[in-house]
Order: sequence, then structure tokens, then C-alpha cells
Amino acid sequence: MQTENINKTLEEYYEALHRLINNNPVNVPKDTKINKDTVALEAGRKRGSIKKSREVFLELIEAIKKASEDKSKNTSQHIEQITKIKDKMNNFKHLYEEALNRELMYIERINELEKALKNISSNKIISANNVEVK
Repeated sequence: MQTENINKTLEEYYEALHRLINNNPVNVPKDTKINKDTVALEAGRKRGSIKKSREVFLELIEAIKKASEDKSKNTSQHIEQITKIKDKMNNFKHLYEEALNRELMYIERINELEKALKNISSNKIISANNVEVK
């Protein structure tokens, strides 16, 4: 009977651990750090109920440590990926702004050339009119 209760309790703790790993907790907020206390709380138990001094919890404690380390690795990998993506984004933003500046310079230059062309054309018409008048 007592072994049955221990197995049921351990099963509840492992289920809680899996919910935390999958980020689908029921009793604690999402993205909660995985440790003995959060596993206990997620299993509906009190904080501190998983103790190193109890031999039945040794495997569970190892599983909790491994899950916590794996989550930390994933978090640091995600931070690296986010940093790389932000760097790329900033680079593209810089290239975009340079392209806009170039476009504005081209538009300004085109306007200057069109004005110059208009002045040249109007001067030819005036001089052509002057020739005919003479």
C-alpha cells in the first residue's frame, strides 16, 4: 500500500515535470524556471516537499536537474539566435536608410537636370524667335 502511494506521488511529480518541460503548467505560470520547488507546486504539493534526503526522490531530482540544464541551454541558444537576428535586422535597416538617401539624391539631381534642360530649351526658343524677328 505504501509503495503504491509512493509510486503514485512520484508519477504526479514526473507528470508535473513534463508539463513544465513542455511549458504547459497547470498550477504555476508559464515559463517558470524548473527546479524542485516548482515541480512540487506544479504537482499540487508544498514547496520543499522534494528533498534530497529522501532516497525515493533521487532519480526525480536528477531528472529535474537535467531538465533545468536543458532549458538553460535552450534559453542561451535562443538568446544567441535573437542577438544574431537583431544584428542582421540593424544591418538591413542601415542598408535601407542608405538606399533611401541615394534615392533622394537621385531625385534631387534629376530635378536639377530637368531645370537646366528647361532653361536651355527656353534659351533656344528665345534665340530662335530673335533670329526670325531679325
